[in-house]
Amino acid sequence: MSRPVRIGVQLQPQHAPEYRVIRDAVLRSEDVGVDIVFNWDHFFPLTGDPNGAHFECWTMLAAVAEQTERVEIGALVTGGGYRNPDLLADMARTVDHISGGRLILGIGAGWFQRDYDEYGYEFGTAGSRLTLLKEYLARITDRLRKLNPQPIREIPILIGGGGEKKTLRLVAEYAAMWHIFADLDALAHKNQVLADHCAAVGTDQARIERSVQWPGVEKAPAFVDAGVTTFTIGVSGPDYDLSEIERAVRWRDEVNPEPVSGLA
Repeated sequence: MSRPVRIGVQLQPQHAPEYRVIRDAVLRSEDVGVDIVFNWDHFFPLTGDPNGAHFECWTMLAAVAEQTERVEIGALVTGGGYRNPDLLADMARTVDHISGGRLILGIGAGWFQRDYDEYGYEFGTAGSRLTLLKEYLARITDRLRKLNPQPIREIPILIGGGGEKKTLRLVAEYAAMWHIFADLDALAHKNQVLADHCAAVGTDQARIERSVQWPGVEKAPAFVDAGVTTFTIGVSGPDYDLSEIERAVRWRDEVNPEPVSGLA
């Protein structure tokens, strides 16, 4: 295993009527020992009361950047068509500086039609949204190279999705991380598709970190054997129950190799 196993939490910014509840969940997540704190980029709840309390993604990420000290942070994932891509690159660079170089730029094509309809974006089709994402990724990476000051580190881009013709091609071209919802059989197939795209564009597919939703302690080892090293657990307000996070972190600490000390 070339990378250690990592555990992320997706603090879904829904059904928390006061931001202090989310702030407390961020603090508890870092204290528990997670490696990454994600949120998501929607404008309305995805579960429960569709008109329940909800907060915006990137303003929240700036607050999380200031609040935390150790964890990486990011959106799982940013809606590709929700913001001007040059502005998004600037936002990401700024949050990266606020965090001291801990931002992951998660992005996808978008899918939740209510977000588009109520905020005035064109929903289009899955194909048109992926075409837009391709255009935006080129603009984002170009703008990141032009900004002054530069990001503290080369901001890793995480792309979410499993479309074999377009999404995985973008993963091969742009991503340092890839997040997918898939069982083991589907993951094995899409891993091969991604490897083919990487070969076509000259990317070392081994450098792309694989990320999935947490399948539980019993199933997680098989995903590690399949190349997954990042697992994320979604929790929602208003309670933000971290009990499964704690189990996942304990498992992570059991399976990761002991650090080697005393070597130059």
